[in-house]
Amino acid sequence: MMNMAQISNTQKAAVLMMLFGEKPAANVLRNLSPREVQHLGAAMYTVGDVDQKMVDAIINEFLVDLNNETGMGLGAPNYIRSVMNDALGEDKAQSVLSRINPGISERPIEILDWMDARAIAELILDEHPQIIALVVACLDYNLAANVLALLPDEMQPDVLHRIASLNTVQPEPLKELEEVMQRKFKASSTSRASQIGGIKAAARILNFTRQNMEQRILKDIRKEDKELMQAIEDNMFVFDNLVQSDDRSLQTLLRSVEPELLTLALKGANEELRDKLLGCMSTRAAANITDEMEAMGPVRLTEVQEAQRQIIAIARKMADEGAIVLAGRGGEEMV
Repeated sequence: MMNMAQISNTQKAAVLMMLFGEKPAANVLRNLSPREVQHLGAAMYTVGDVDQKMVDAIINEFLVDLNNETGMGLGAPNYIRSVMNDALGEDKAQSVLSRINPGISERPIEILDWMDARAIAELILDEHPQIIALVVACLDYNLAANVLALLPDEMQPDVLHRIASLNTVQPEPLKELEEVMQRKFKASSTSRASQIGGIKAAARILNFTRQNMEQRILKDIRKEDKELMQAIEDNMFVFDNLVQSDDRSLQTLLRSVEPELLTLALKGANEELRDKLLGCMSTRAAANITDEMEAMGPVRLTEVQEAQRQIIAIARKMADEGAIVLAGRGGEEMV
């Protein structure tokens, strides 16, 4: 039997979904991304033994959170899109919405997000590397990493290199891309420029790969373009990203990190992350680390960065093994 300390935010959402009834729950699912649907659907299978006391606690927590939201903000983007579509038609509405809020633009060939990584890899394997790069760049980063892993090893560095070199893609190449995909499945067309790929996208895709695959790809890219490799590396999962991870994962991680290494790493951490990590330790251990940091005095930035890199290496290894979840590497929870 689970208690409130053990249940995740995703499971809390799953309990609420079970209470909503079929039609309201279906309406919620329609507004979620494929990855969110997958996580929430899996969580719904795990909350069968939740007792009434916990259900009441979850409902109360939800109502408190809901009360803190403004009525105007709830569902506003979907409402605005629906009104615009009805008034102007889908194409004109999207054009207007893109100018009002560029971030609201849908990505091309969005149907791919609902496909299995292996199916996508098989679908694009015989296409030109630039087409493959465009398709992979359009995917959710975790899905993109899985597709990249299923491509031939010798193809992976070239594809990631092309993704990192992408930026704003004009309508014509996107239309060509969709025409290629339409030979295999039905896709909706777009008529606007889209932000696809780039160094940050390449870095985030690599964040979701295993370390040995990441190192092999970066090594191959380095042979072709050392500066590009460095730029990708600089945008990958870094020490400050740990602040996004859940307390349980951080507690597990810190048990595998030597206190001396953590003390050195925290010397260069921002206050939010420092408080977060110290809060995941016992009061005595946190006090010892704080005392050690004060006694240490000034240290070289390069030493701090090396300590942080070592901790991130430990964290990524543990994430690859499934021992912890790193937010930003496929471990985000819905709230």
